[in-house]
Amino acid sequence: MILNYIFRGDAEGTYLESHFSWQIRTFWMAALLLVVMLFVGTLLMFVGIGIFVFLIGFLVLGIWVAYRIGLGWIKLSRHEALPL
Repeated sequence: MILNYIFRGDAEGTYLESHFSWQIRTFWMAALLLVVMLFVGTLLMFVGIGIFVFLIGFLVLGIWVAYRIGLGWIKLSRHEALPL
């Protein structure tokens, strides 16, 4: 992540700029969703359904991150920009 912020300026004006932004957004969105999931899951632990929130949340988050990584690799191998 730190390298994305450091080298993003070097890719400015190229198709790679969108890949740097894509990776940065993926990281921060996943971090935000993880914090929300942990907060909601912890609150719902007192009701007894928090474990299901954790299991389903981690599964959905993992699939979403895998999709973002896969799409990024496909577009990168074709030298295409990603949608902003």
